[in-house]
Amino acid sequence: MSKVYSLKTVQLIRTDMQTAWSFFSSPANLQKITPQQLGFQIISKHHGASMYAGQIIEYKVKPVLGIPLYWMTEITHVEDKKFFVDEQRFGPYTMWHHQHHFREVEGGVEMTDIVHYKLPLGWLGDIAHAMFVKKQLQQIFDYRYKIVEEIFV
Repeated sequence: MSKVYSLKTVQLIRTDMQTAWSFFSSPANLQKITPQQLGFQIISKHHGASMYAGQIIEYKVKPVLGIPLYWMTEITHVEDKKFFVDEQRFGPYTMWHHQHHFREVEGGVEMTDIVHYKLPLGWLGDIAHAMFVKKQLQQIFDYRYKIVEEIFV
């Protein structure tokens, strides 16, 4: 049985809460903060313009060797200008639970991402995690950090 892993990032966004929330609660902005080499593309046609509980968003992503994978997430919880949660319904993980928290602080908005995830294939998934998945996820969040810094100058 493979393990459940977690990743946490915290970032100060130099903007007001309304601007930060508007940006991060819009599915259209996901592609802007995802590395191009992942080939991330929203393919759902009826996902809506902003986050709401029950929202389904479908993607194509190429995380390994440029092989396209289908990924479907559901926005399961939303508290306006505080947090939202997306969970994988179909895709590359056995489990994916991603919390996005926002709070006003001096100098802007503190955004905290907490991801819990599990890989398929038992111990083979654990080996894949050690060899490249952990590093790839960290690189994705490092890229997001950098892009968010550039967007909210």
